[in-house]
Amino acid sequence: METDVNTVISVKSLTQRYGNGRVIYSDLSFDVAKGRILGLLGKNGTGKTTTINILMGYLKPAAGKCTIFNEPIENLSPQTRSRIALLIEGHVQYSFMTIEQIEKFYSAFYNRWNRAAYYELMSKLHVSPRQHISSMSCGQRSQVALGLILAQNADLLVLDDFSLGLDPGYRRLFVDYLNDYVRSENKTVFMTSHIIQDLERLIDDCIILDYGKILTQTSVKELMSRFSRYTCSLPENIELRPDDTIVNPGKIRRETEFYTYGSRLEVEAALTRQGLKCNNLIRHDMTLEDAFIGLTGKY
Repeated sequence: METDVNTVISVKSLTQRYGNGRVIYSDLSFDVAKGRILGLLGKNGTGKTTTINILMGYLKPAAGKCTIFNEPIENLSPQTRSRIALLIEGHVQYSFMTIEQIEKFYSAFYNRWNRAAYYELMSKLHVSPRQHISSMSCGQRSQVALGLILAQNADLLVLDDFSLGLDPGYRRLFVDYLNDYVRSENKTVFMTSHIIQDLERLIDDCIILDYGKILTQTSVKELMSRFSRYTCSLPENIELRPDDTIVNPGKIRRETEFYTYGSRLEVEAALTRQGLKCNNLIRHDMTLEDAFIGLTGKY
């Protein structure tokens, strides 16, 4: 089999179902290239953690093939597994230990352990090495878990909902630290999240999931350049309908909001096809979170 040293994760035609047979998603295909950060984004229950469980071999997919470092996930060698650092949802830790004790405990299991990466992050938390994890805030405990992941010095970091328990300050701290660490050390990251703030500054590529389907797979740069939010004024009794151009229209009194991949000319043509003439048609700049809501809907 031909190998590609630049492809770290390869997923082809992945399909998974719930126990009752309902499809979580079907025909999910993507590659994660070496040195890239890919974010699998979606609301709760759209299959993000399921995908990680499949990649780590904890779940068998209904269909599809996945490889990590060119090895099938169902038969990863110990050498390949040692190149993967996994942060599972929940940030499980031994809370009776101190900052220092838990670092020494974990270091015994990893040949490439980098204690400097751990203690550099701990210093940013302003915590004492002898402080017990049980006495720390939820956000600080999350940072300890993230520090232990970085210290493994793995080639691939798999982070499931890394922002769980982090307030905006801690989230920003870790995003900045992770971004610098990954770029300087040429690491690869596959991460999931339903909290999109700050990820625009971190991830290179994104897959946005809805319930049972994939809404988009693209680079963040391309998504932000092609996907737009518009507002306009319509009479209160007139509703804008979704079509091939108009995405997730909504209305509060006379202001109508919608999203689109189309140009302004294509938007105007779509409105004309519906027999509508909008006043004050305005295109708005968006964040990645705005684009996420535009694709998935507010509710």
